[in-house]
Amino acid sequence: MFNQNGFTFLAALMVVVIMGIMLGLTAQPWKTIMKREREQELLFRGLQYRKAIAAWNTRPGVTGSTTGVTPLNDLKDLLQDPRTLQKNKYLRQLYKDPMTGKGWTIIRDAGGKGIIGVASTSNDVPLKTSFSEYSGLDSFAGKNRYSDWRFVFGADPGTPPTIGMPQ
Repeated sequence: MFNQNGFTFLAALMVVVIMGIMLGLTAQPWKTIMKREREQELLFRGLQYRKAIAAWNTRPGVTGSTTGVTPLNDLKDLLQDPRTLQKNKYLRQLYKDPMTGKGWTIIRDAGGKGIIGVASTSNDVPLKTSFSEYSGLDSFAGKNRYSDWRFVFGADPGTPPTIGMPQ
């Protein structure tokens, strides 16, 4: 007597709407989880760069002039040290900024001669606010952007470093 086709269509439509709502509710926590994972990767990669730059600048017996250590001019030099004939690698690979998937902002010393650090190019607001489990990252607390997280080796606190273009 009554046509059942309309009821089946309406029931299927309701199931699709309910599934859409449920997926929308799970998308926000998933987005937060992914951002937290990228933050962890940013800290790992940034610390790897800082450690590699420190190794470049503190390598005993490698000097480019009588004034001291040769400044680091290109991050690619961390993959193969051009100052020696030996195969000295300070990094396994050149990492991209995990927050943007692009290059890093290069931080140079006050004279603009050598690279002393890297920073993210992202201006997003970080989720992480406490850095007690990381050595030497206390200055990251209270920073409002990822680009304020600066992975710098040997910066003189009295002179501000120059910030270059992303690489």
